[in-house]
Amino acid sequence: MSSQGKCPVMHGANTTGSTTNTEWWPNNLNLDILHQHDVKTDPLRGFDYREAVKSLDVAALKADLTRLMTDSQDWWPADWGHYGGLMIRMAWHAAGTYRVADGRGGGGTGNQRFAPLNSWPDNANLDKARRLLWPIKKKYGNRLSWADLIILAGNVAYESMGLKTFGFSFGREDIWHPEKDIYWGSEKEWLASSRYEGEDRDALENPLAAVQMGLIYVNPEGVGGKPDPLRTAQDVRLTFARMAMDDEETVALTAGGHTVGKAHGNGSAADLGPAPEGEDVAAQGLGWLNKKGRGIGRDTVTSGIEGAWTTYPTKWDNGYFQLLLGYDWELKKSPAGAWQWEPVDIREEDKPVDIEDPSIRYNPMMTDADMAMKMDPAYRRISERFHKDPAYFTDVFARAWFKLTHRDLGPKSRYTGPEVPKEDLIWQDPVPTGAMDIDIDAIKSKIAGSGLSIADLVSTAWDSARTFRGSDHRGGANGARIRLAPQKDWVGNEPARLQKVLAVLGPIAEAHGASLADVIVLAGTVGLEQSIKAAGHDIPVPFSPGRGDASAAQTDAASFAVLEPLADGFRNWQKQDYVVKPEEMLLDRAQLMGLTAREMTVLVGGMRVLGTNHGGTRHGVFTERVGQLTPDFFTTLTDMAYTWKPTGKDSYDIVERRSGQNRYTATRVDLVFGSNSILRAYAEFYAQDDNRERFVCDFVAAWTKVMEADRYDLPR
Repeated sequence: MSSQGKCPVMHGANTTGSTTNTEWWPNNLNLDILHQHDVKTDPLRGFDYREAVKSLDVAALKADLTRLMTDSQDWWPADWGHYGGLMIRMAWHAAGTYRVADGRGGGGTGNQRFAPLNSWPDNANLDKARRLLWPIKKKYGNRLSWADLIILAGNVAYESMGLKTFGFSFGREDIWHPEKDIYWGSEKEWLASSRYEGEDRDALENPLAAVQMGLIYVNPEGVGGKPDPLRTAQDVRLTFARMAMDDEETVALTAGGHTVGKAHGNGSAADLGPAPEGEDVAAQGLGWLNKKGRGIGRDTVTSGIEGAWTTYPTKWDNGYFQLLLGYDWELKKSPAGAWQWEPVDIREEDKPVDIEDPSIRYNPMMTDADMAMKMDPAYRRISERFHKDPAYFTDVFARAWFKLTHRDLGPKSRYTGPEVPKEDLIWQDPVPTGAMDIDIDAIKSKIAGSGLSIADLVSTAWDSARTFRGSDHRGGANGARIRLAPQKDWVGNEPARLQKVLAVLGPIAEAHGASLADVIVLAGTVGLEQSIKAAGHDIPVPFSPGRGDASAAQTDAASFAVLEPLADGFRNWQKQDYVVKPEEMLLDRAQLMGLTAREMTVLVGGMRVLGTNHGGTRHGVFTERVGQLTPDFFTTLTDMAYTWKPTGKDSYDIVERRSGQNRYTATRVDLVFGSNSILRAYAEFYAQDDNRERFVCDFVAAWTKVMEADRYDLPR
């Protein structure tokens, strides 16, 4: 090394030292998302948070949070002496990243503490909100996760200002480093946008919900920063729909979120320093610090828009609709130069007072999204109803806020704490409790004698369970929703074959007082045990009863439509050709199911030899012993007696080198396990002569993990 020396540690922006494998080979399959949040990063490994939180003194915690709301500190004073607006925005922006398409985002992991979210432009100054909460987190320690605290702070803020909230559940567990599995957009510049094709506002790139990089929802100044409430309404409607909200919930959340607090734009954004991730160490982990002035109180700059929405911004009331519908509004510029709407000829008593000097009054303001609530015909009708019926508005908002902050927490069985609502809500995907005292051996005997093939039994169980998403804890085998719309008609579930299998399993379940959900999974167990025995092993497949059967009334078909698999590499199928490579779609599904690279590998290898390919195709079935759980897929894949020849975009022939004869066919999903260096290492492991039984054991363990992924009633 030179006398100046070079740091041997690789840094994210290191342009003079080594680069990462991803930078060297950007087209290589990146398996990192399957191994994020490794136990080595967790200082609480072995700690049962969901059990520990039960001992929390919730009343004392809420009392401390309530006091905090009006306990101003000099370094970040509260608006009007109340932190409510700041804490609500923090909770809102934590939960508001949720998107229904893949269940990712949301406030369930405390991810707002880390990049990129902690430094998004739309999250400016929320670092101060979290820092204000630190004394409370310090006090209650491990019994209170950051994820729970952030959302609870928003709830308590509303309650301290007069709203009766719908309820609250604890149980969110923290992560300890940034998430790698969430695609936030391809833009390389904050607030840039390349998410639309042309002018079509419905063409927002999936699965994204925000209209620009670094925003939670929509641009508050209007589409592309140009005010046009009717056009903005299109963005609002699509964005909130991708968060699983309908029009009424959208209006309620917009109005309820803006009933309290204010926007900050009384100065130039150019005076602000870098976001937290880019600041110097002397900033103590904070960002957006004003280097030229106070940067606090009435001089705070956050969004660039300046002012409160209502006359009494620290009080829950119906003032939002009173001002929005009671006045005409005109476009003006904030002191920071942002477009905003202000009322024409407003009465002095309807103006909110200055946050520092109550003898001064300023105009309220509305964003372009707020004006959409008045000018879009559908939103206008809802706004008028809320205006005439404040109690109804309060109830709808409280429920919508609960949904917003709990949508990614999963089914009600994961809820805990004294404020869990008793009411079952359709978006919680309710499932009745199933019978525990069923005669498992008798049911297995009936299934074994039913005439259904191993492929039928295993494929049906797999299709029932593969919908599980660890991102928001939706889907899975519990509920047997595979027999209901829309799942029964999904192409990936092979409807004709599915109905044939269900017609056999249904009567068996009924005759033995078991849920169909349990019998479907048990059928997979029977099929596996038959295949294991045929391969010469005696290894049982675990099964835990207790699943229930959901009814159509308990199933929001539209909401479940987003769970439809567009591809399933485990069954060597995709619905159509996509820009994304098949192996990348496999990786995405494996990550959502909570699988590691090893588990993904062993499951694919096992599913191939069991003959479970969609439609019965032979791609990747590298065995002459179909139906036996052998490692033949891996032994063939790693055998240099074969060469691979492309025959189409994603298809290949497996050819014997000596004879030149075609032996098998394969897809990219099959061959990536022999070409990617990491996956090949696993494939070689299972192809070893001394690992045949280990292969079966590992397959059974991974299979059981998938079948029980949604069983929150079982020990973890």
